[in-house]
Amino acid sequence: MNMESSKSIPRTMWEPIHAEDREKEKIVRPSMTYWQDAWRRLKKDPMAMWGLITILIIIAMAIVGPMMSSITYSDQDLTNINEGPSAKHWFGTDSHGRDLYIRVLYGARISLTVAMVATIVNFFIGVLYGGISGYMGGRVDNIMMRIVDIIFTIPPTLYAIVLMVVVGPGLKSIMITLGTIYWVNMARIVRGQILALKEQEFVLAARTLGASTWRILIRHLIPNAMGPIIVTATMLIPGAIFTESFLSFIGLGVSAPMSSWGTLASDSLGGLRSYPYQLFFPSAAICLTMLAFNFLGDGLRDALDPRLRK
Repeated sequence: MNMESSKSIPRTMWEPIHAEDREKEKIVRPSMTYWQDAWRRLKKDPMAMWGLITILIIIAMAIVGPMMSSITYSDQDLTNINEGPSAKHWFGTDSHGRDLYIRVLYGARISLTVAMVATIVNFFIGVLYGGISGYMGGRVDNIMMRIVDIIFTIPPTLYAIVLMVVVGPGLKSIMITLGTIYWVNMARIVRGQILALKEQEFVLAARTLGASTWRILIRHLIPNAMGPIIVTATMLIPGAIFTESFLSFIGLGVSAPMSSWGTLASDSLGGLRSYPYQLFFPSAAICLTMLAFNFLGDGLRDALDPRLRK
């Protein structure tokens, strides 16, 4: 029976596979980790890469730019007051003869410092607070989340104005303000992620092996929630930059002769019709930085989403 059935099969079905057909069957996608795959997908997003490159350029210019110039942010050239953009003063000068290019770069230092402080606070306060609340659950979770709700009901701008009126204007006051209110959204997001992860099998296995609460939280739960944490931190940075610029714009930011993008925009309002370039450059810097962080945040959200992994 077997011999007869084999004879009935056409000869073409037993022909060997050609070399090119064998190559088609090979798995050409290399093995990579979650973060390697996320970086691969992020590089395919042109807007996210534009945002990343723009942020790196702004950081490099803020650090290196003032060092390469012999002019500081406070130097005055009274013979060139309100001068337009030129080869000597790329962005022109203000009403005190100060170089706007150097002042815009120095303002970038302040804004990026504020963004860095907001990010650090988000990681060390928001992540731990939300992680503890989500993992402990029950009454502890209810009490901790009610505290978050109370803080969240206060408008951030109003809270910042009241705090800075009490403490006094300045960069230190802005950092304290952002440090006390900007971790709330991060805590809520981390809590939701921990609630979804804490009943997974790997957490139950860690409990069975006798791992402590802190070890489970730090070594297992928070690393598995790093994708949403990174995306949230990136998306909160533009809000921190805008808040600092707004507070400086209304006179609660850094004091003269220090410069931030908000104070530069505020100082230029008096001569807006005669010298519009004085408002254009700091405003463009704010818009460009916020757009770059938003595009990068959107790209990270897509790249770190495991449901989109192919």
